[in-house]
Amino acid sequence: MDLRRLTSFLAVAEEQHFGRAATRLFLSPSALTGHIQQLEREIGAALFHRAPVRLTAAGERFAQHARGLLDAVNAAMDDVAGTTGTAEDTLRIGVMAHGSAELTPAITGAFARARPHVRLVFEQLTFTEHLTALLAHRVDVAFVRPAVDDERIAVDPLTREQRIVVVPARSDYASAGELRLADVLDLPFVTVPPHTPRPFTDYLYFMEARGGEAPHRSPDHALTAHDVLTSVAAGRGAGSALSSFARYYPWPGTVCVPVVDAPWDHSVLATRAHDPNPSVRLFRALARTLAADFPEQELRSGTRPSSSSSRPGTPSPPAR
Repeated sequence: MDLRRLTSFLAVAEEQHFGRAATRLFLSPSALTGHIQQLEREIGAALFHRAPVRLTAAGERFAQHARGLLDAVNAAMDDVAGTTGTAEDTLRIGVMAHGSAELTPAITGAFARARPHVRLVFEQLTFTEHLTALLAHRVDVAFVRPAVDDERIAVDPLTREQRIVVVPARSDYASAGELRLADVLDLPFVTVPPHTPRPFTDYLYFMEARGGEAPHRSPDHALTAHDVLTSVAAGRGAGSALSSFARYYPWPGTVCVPVVDAPWDHSVLATRAHDPNPSVRLFRALARTLAADFPEQELRSGTRPSSSSSRPGTPSPPAR
């Protein structure tokens, strides 16, 4: 049973309000509602009356068990922590997809050499988690994209890279060599969950170039780069990324094509603002130092169109 769903359930039970519980947990209302619905399906019973919000009889009984389960988990974690040292002896590192390219292992390696006594724990982040994992204290630092403007989060830009799209190898786009925004805005991009943070959806769908128009969506949903590539290889959609994506995900049936007139974007290291943890401060300092010498990343395409035309004449969208 997912402990996050238990936490969401108890927050709603205590607040008797979905909105206040979502704010308390730094979740979107839709994400919290999804946790409750998944838990109710798993248990096979309604846990709340919705108007007004209050526990059902099943919810009252389950609340007692849920509190006991979370208490037991917390006690176990405290017991183990007591044998391994303080919280500052562990640094939890969140990584979305391939993080900040070659800088991700370079920074973690430099930190490990500087602080060999600190245990490093890696957690793979989905597209929805690059803020919530930090704010919920599940990770201490996070390699994510794009940069976010949130007073609760400190951001250190690490790489600056060209934007690309990932398309099926059999589509006309794949042989174009390079594309422009006008070519790609009608692609059926993979669909991400509704509670995905707005900065990431704006980045994924090139929203700044759309003039307020909603993107076309693939029938497939994605939480990770693996999900995107599976959909693209099947000819059911397209994805977008930074140029380093092509080096890390040479996926059969897919091609990465640069979007030459799209603004370049950053991968970043995100941390909680004003985090006093000395390990976090050192990790940020090492990241900034190594990033200063990291070159800007442009996708080198082996197939380029002639100089008279930088876009395909009549591109066919990927099969849906």
